[in-house]
Amino acid sequence: MTTTIRRAGRATGRLLIAALMAFGTYLFVTVLLIAAIGTLVVVGAWMLPEAVLLIRRIAGAKRRQVADWTGHEIPEAYEPLTGTLRERLRTAVRDPGTLADLRWMAAHYVYGWLVLLALPLWPVGLVLDGVWCGLLRRDAVVLPSVGRLADVEARWSAHLLRPSPKARLAARVRALTETRADAIAAHGAELRRIERDLHDGAQARLVALSMRIGLAQRAFGRDPDSARKLMADAQDQAEQALTELRHVVRGIHPPILTDRGLAGAVRALAAGSGLEVTVRVDGLVDSGGGGGGAAEPGAGAVGSGRGPSGSAGCRGHRAPAAVEAAAYFAVAEALTNVVKHSGSPRAAVELVRLRNGLRAVVRDEGLGGADEGAGSGLLGIRRRVAALDGVVNMDSPAGGPTTIAVELPCVW
Repeated sequence: MTTTIRRAGRATGRLLIAALMAFGTYLFVTVLLIAAIGTLVVVGAWMLPEAVLLIRRIAGAKRRQVADWTGHEIPEAYEPLTGTLRERLRTAVRDPGTLADLRWMAAHYVYGWLVLLALPLWPVGLVLDGVWCGLLRRDAVVLPSVGRLADVEARWSAHLLRPSPKARLAARVRALTETRADAIAAHGAELRRIERDLHDGAQARLVALSMRIGLAQRAFGRDPDSARKLMADAQDQAEQALTELRHVVRGIHPPILTDRGLAGAVRALAAGSGLEVTVRVDGLVDSGGGGGGAAEPGAGAVGSGRGPSGSAGCRGHRAPAAVEAAAYFAVAEALTNVVKHSGSPRAAVELVRLRNGLRAVVRDEGLGGADEGAGSGLLGIRRRVAALDGVVNMDSPAGGPTTIAVELPCVW
């Protein structure tokens, strides 16, 4: 009986909040009418976009209340109210989200007062359920109806506040436009980096190599010893140029990804990071093997490579090359941040195959307080991941720990 009363009390509080919001929306009608009249007479046209923003805040508060009650988030899909006054007015009037919010507000004027049905149930429920449940040890009958009323109110609100297909499509188009712009910017920056690396590295060494070979050819007849020394220098230059080219190639797409897959490439990356890195692989092809346990100092990478069944070297399908590359570079950038900024001697990397994607998580026990705007490379990770419709979540409170989680959608 105590549990039933507690649940009914929580539902009643939820319905009371809904009633207060319905009362507030009654008052808001005055503001909306003033904004509409001001728009018609032009003088107060600026009020309409502000009124729409206020409607969005009210609807957003209702979405959070429904999500708190049901445990399911209700997405928002609004066109941004930016630009000139004319553009803001056009957006405010044509945005499908505005029409959906007004439809919810009009319906909420009626069903927002379901608390008036819930309050009379309390005295009846306390008496009947007190006897039925307290004395006869049966399930309560009346008071649970209060919770069902709250469920009805939440379902109606969720249905009315859910974005329309048109609004979701418009939001999706905006998101794709932004990610495409970021991908183009990232692609341009990557091309400039490759051009700079080739110009300052391999190209300069190849020019020096050509000059030494030319000098060796001129000196070969009159001074064979100098010619041999120049040819030896040319060989060194050729080896250094090859090293520079390999570095550039690894920056474009590491060959180890093709040879050993994401798990093997991340293990090699961890081994060369200078940290004690524990790598855990779940559901992916793992060519790294390796035993479990703690890493030896300076060992680099240690990982169990065990899937859900606990068997080493679990079998599984590989993700698409673009997804593997994005996850690899995200882990590489995260480990670089650990070395440069965290102050922690150890880190943990987790690669998990999801039903519809791939998750890569990097954790460290360092100083925390990571700032995306401080040139830490996190913005580059977000751009690369967003180009594949993925998400990046970072948790880095001051004092640590820092966790960077990347989720990339893909079809297995």
